[in-house]
Amino acid sequence: MMNFQFETCRRIVFENGASRQLPELCQALARKHLLLVTDPGLKATGIVERIQQLLEQGGLAVSLYSDVQADPPEAVVLAAAAFAREQGIDGVIGLGGGSSMDVAKLIAVLAYSNQSLTQMYGIGNVQGERLPLIQIPTTAGTGSEVTPIAIVTTGETTKMGVVSPQLLPDIALLDPELTLGLPPAVTAATGIDAMVHAIEAYTSRLKKNPYSDMLARQALTLMAANLPIAINEGNNIEARSNMLLGACLAGQAFANAPVAAVHALAYPLGGHYHIPHGLSNSLVLPAVLEFNASVAANHYAELLPCLQPGVQILSPHTACDQFIAAMRKLVAQAPLPQTLKEAGVPESDLPMLASDAMLQQRLLVNNPREVSEADALTIYRSAF
Repeated sequence: MMNFQFETCRRIVFENGASRQLPELCQALARKHLLLVTDPGLKATGIVERIQQLLEQGGLAVSLYSDVQADPPEAVVLAAAAFAREQGIDGVIGLGGGSSMDVAKLIAVLAYSNQSLTQMYGIGNVQGERLPLIQIPTTAGTGSEVTPIAIVTTGETTKMGVVSPQLLPDIALLDPELTLGLPPAVTAATGIDAMVHAIEAYTSRLKKNPYSDMLARQALTLMAANLPIAINEGNNIEARSNMLLGACLAGQAFANAPVAAVHALAYPLGGHYHIPHGLSNSLVLPAVLEFNASVAANHYAELLPCLQPGVQILSPHTACDQFIAAMRKLVAQAPLPQTLKEAGVPESDLPMLASDAMLQQRLLVNNPREVSEADALTIYRSAF
């Protein structure tokens, strides 16, 4: 019998129009003054105003923090937490992509205790409780609504993570209507990001377990079938629903069986060139799959039916090759840059990126195959 632990958020609400339940959900948590955390881009769409009005019409006071940046720097997190304390809020709602939800998680703990952000970095270092927290994703990608992880940009090009059970929300509210009309490139990048979560959770070396495996397979099945439709038919509510659910399931999977080399090699791309996280993953994914194939062939073979239901598996190695080819095809068909060169990465920077990737040991220890700095450089060159 395998020994494992599995943690997730307390409640998931999945329904078209689920955001209209927000007032009653907040009242059930006995909250009266909410901080709504989001970014300027989402605010410009009108979604934020709609959610704020919905809460206020339900008799709740709402303060708005809408200055979240992609790959949020420490200064933004600390400013948001200070604003939350000034406003005297008693609950937090994260609305948007992974950055907004990550900042919301950190506000919920920072505004509740005197512990500093620097003391929280790492695994299991958050002390005490937090304010009640509701997460509402507007992209189908990060799965941050069900993960105990928040990523912060700590320097010019470096990132650190806060990983602790306190960051899991009270409620993850999934409303597919909020994802309608997401641009094709954003849909593709966030969707591939979520597929990477499922793949890396399924091959995670240290904490892979039956629950995470089940979630990863179901997530990959949903997203493989629906990502092309969501890219080409932005208002297809069925495809959007399946993508949002798939991203959530993948988030639950990798929250318990952590991601590995794809993410480790993607982080320096975001840090140095501000390439969006999902695109960074997409750029290195095929090369990492090829690198891992020598030790992960059986796992990749097991995932092939998620991409091609009903496929006949002749041998693990053949099925592994088919899986990698299918993922290469999916990435190639996405409306995204296909190489590091196309994304604006100078070839002369590849050794520096390989060195930086080695700083992500929190992730690299989960990879099915050990990754040296020379290996990382080879992968970057393959992706160039």
